[in-house]
Amino acid sequence: MSQNAQGFSFKVLTINTHKGFSASNRRFILPELRDAVRATAADIVFLQEVMGTHETHPLRVENWPDTPHYEFLADTMWNDYAYGRNAVYPEGDHGNAVLSRFPIVEYQNLDISVEGTEKRGMLHCKLRVPDRDITLHVVCVHLGLRDAHRSAQLDMMCDMLQALPADAPVVVAGDFNDWQQRASQRLQRCAGLDEVFSRKNGKPARTFPAGFPLLRLDRIYVRNASASHPQALPRKPWSHLSDHAPLAVEIHL
Repeated sequence: MSQNAQGFSFKVLTINTHKGFSASNRRFILPELRDAVRATAADIVFLQEVMGTHETHPLRVENWPDTPHYEFLADTMWNDYAYGRNAVYPEGDHGNAVLSRFPIVEYQNLDISVEGTEKRGMLHCKLRVPDRDITLHVVCVHLGLRDAHRSAQLDMMCDMLQALPADAPVVVAGDFNDWQQRASQRLQRCAGLDEVFSRKNGKPARTFPAGFPLLRLDRIYVRNASASHPQALPRKPWSHLSDHAPLAVEIHL
C-alpha cells in the first residue's frame, strides 16, 4: 500500500487454495500456504476453494486449524475478511473469500450456480479506501467447468457489475476456468473491465497446472483503475501449494 499526491496504490493477490491441500491432495499444506501468502505483502487477497468448516478432516489431518481456513490465512496480517459459502455438503463447506487490510464495510455472496451443477458464487465486497471518500468494489469469483455454465455466469456477473456506480473503482479476480479465453471480451463489452495481463502482454497469464502452466484460467480485471507489474508467481514455492499459479498486481487509483 502506498499513498502520494497523485493517488493511492495497493497490491492484489488471487489464488485457488485447493482446500488447503497440495495439487495431488496428498499433503495438507495450509500452514506453508499462509507463509507464502504473507510473504507477498498483498493488501487484498482473493481466495477460491477455501474451506469454511469440515467435520472429519480435523480428526485425521495433522495441523488442521481450529478456525476456518480464511481466518487462519488472515491471521494478524489482514484485519478484515469476508467469506462466501458456495458448496455445502454433509461434512462441511467451501467457497470464496476476500482478505483485506482496508475496512470491508459491506459484503454479499451472490449465488451464480447453474441448476444441477456444482455450486458457484460471486463474493462482492465494498471496501473503504483510507483517507479518501472512495468506495472500492472487489469481486471474488470462481466460475464453472462447462462453457454453457460459464456463459450464464458471465451474464449474471455483467448484471451485477452494470448496477455498480459508473465511476467507482472495481477489481474482479479469481478462477474463471476460461480456457477458451472468451470472458475478457464479454466483460469488456458489458462492464468496461480490462484484464491486467492482457493490457500488458496481449493475453491473460498461464496459470494451470501450476507446475507447468499451460491454460490461462485465472484473471484480475479492473475498471476505473490502472495497473502495473502484473506477475504470475514463480513455481517455487507455489507449484506445490496449489494446482493454480497465483497472480499478483499493483493497482493504482
